[in-house]
Amino acid sequence: MPARPRPSVLYVTDLAYPARGRRYCDEDIQLTARLREDFDIALCHPRDAATLLDGFDAVVIRNSGPVLHHQDAYEAFRARARELGTRVYNPLHGRGDMAGKQYLVDLSRAGYPVIPTVDRATDLGSLPEAPGYVIKPKLGADSEGLRFVPEAVLPEGEDGTLLVQPRIDFRYEVSFYFVDHDFQYALYAPDPERRWVLEPYAADAADLAFARGFVEWNSLDHGIQRVDACRTAGGELLLVELEDLNPYLSLDRVDASVREAFAARMTASLRDLLA
Repeated sequence: MPARPRPSVLYVTDLAYPARGRRYCDEDIQLTARLREDFDIALCHPRDAATLLDGFDAVVIRNSGPVLHHQDAYEAFRARARELGTRVYNPLHGRGDMAGKQYLVDLSRAGYPVIPTVDRATDLGSLPEAPGYVIKPKLGADSEGLRFVPEAVLPEGEDGTLLVQPRIDFRYEVSFYFVDHDFQYALYAPDPERRWVLEPYAADAADLAFARGFVEWNSLDHGIQRVDACRTAGGELLLVELEDLNPYLSLDRVDASVREAFAARMTASLRDLLA
């Protein structure tokens, strides 16, 4: 009996994207080298994904840079994937950053442990008093368009397009990495001024309960999610972002056994998606 053909995967990445403090290309070169043991892999730029995807069993969206840099191509890809019924990893119905940052407003209103967030002038009074505030685009990424202001204000006509948050006095930022709903590892930045100088973080039961709460809130059965949080001066964790489109994994900051365990779990997740 002839051997069954291996599943084919189109791996979407921008190897030339100049990320601050990170090397997207190294991570994707190394991860695809490992995934190639189980799949036939081809890499493409996000601008080419829509025209190429129908030749593959699945499409993996990885370090493709902020969508706002290729919004038209991304929308064309989503439309074509839905038209063909293509399996996309992560699936396209995520409720976190994949859909913009409205989720921060929604989670804040619902009482989740999130940095307080509003997007309308009429709600500014609900924000706690703070020494300063942050204004950022709802569809922003990589801190583009972020501004620090002394008072909680929204420019006229910007309701629904910008987010306003208090500046939080935090001790450090920490990220929790999941494949499907399975925790893989955690990393933190001990120096708040050096976000991407990360070290392994020993997450305790309370930390994992916090992170899992957001993974379970999201609607993804398959895929990679990164839960970014800050540890306040008072000791509590608050959500900063729920990355569910193309979260950078910082695999260079974990040891070889953790990298291998992550790749093996991602392989199993992809195989399950294709089943």
